[in-house]
Amino acid sequence: MFTGKKVAIIGGGKMGGILAQGMISRKLLSPQNITVTDIDPQRLEELRSSLKLRVTGDNAEAVKGADIVVLAVKPQNFPETLKGIRRVANASKVFISIAAGVTTDSIEKLLTRKPRVLRVMPNVAALAGEGAAAVARGHFARKDDAQYALAMLGAVGLAVEVEEKLMDAVTGLSGSGPAYCFVIIEALADAGVQLGLGRDLAEKLAAQTMLGAARLCLQENQHPARLKNMVTSPGGTTAAGLRVLEEGKIRATLTGAVEAAAKRAKELAGS
Repeated sequence: MFTGKKVAIIGGGKMGGILAQGMISRKLLSPQNITVTDIDPQRLEELRSSLKLRVTGDNAEAVKGADIVVLAVKPQNFPETLKGIRRVANASKVFISIAAGVTTDSIEKLLTRKPRVLRVMPNVAALAGEGAAAVARGHFARKDDAQYALAMLGAVGLAVEVEEKLMDAVTGLSGSGPAYCFVIIEALADAGVQLGLGRDLAEKLAAQTMLGAARLCLQENQHPARLKNMVTSPGGTTAAGLRVLEEGKIRATLTGAVEAAAKRAKELAGS
């Protein structure tokens, strides 16, 4: 798929760096076919030294020589960044944006000339190779263009294609989801400490428990309720714990969190 292709990553921060690392480790591309840009010379030297890829501080230069351009800059820097590369952008290139709340329509208007734009919502778990990402096509992107983004994000986790109208829901669920999980892990660990466990041990047990439950859910491909029932004996310890969670309205609380994050994503996209 990437044979003969050159990729430019505009923005060498954590997510830009992990995408480059994922493509190289999965052998989607050789380091020589990836160019990363950043405003921080020290960061560029770190990436060049660790991944052996090409680096430059000139966004337009990187885009000019690329077939696929990953836009990995912060949303507030988007207008200025796109203005700087507009003259070298054309319909032969695929643009993949990972900026939260930035619509394909807004990118198309800033780049002009009917650019092939894909919008991606990754999450921070990609840093551990266990990300969950959604890909949406813009007005001029072709069906096979999405395969580049799916392969790229698939190198660092799960990647699926959705309609862009669902991206706010994705943001609320999987985009912000790791933070919800961190709160749950922290709360479980705090409870363990209260019951006498050491802090490090409690945090490891809590994190591994969540990781194991998630893997089991994906592996068994069953409704989570079936797996919950599988480990809940009548009158047992798990049943006692679940009763407290239900009394605390954990379902309504998590649903409210996802809805609030999705609503905020929609507000940011419209601002």
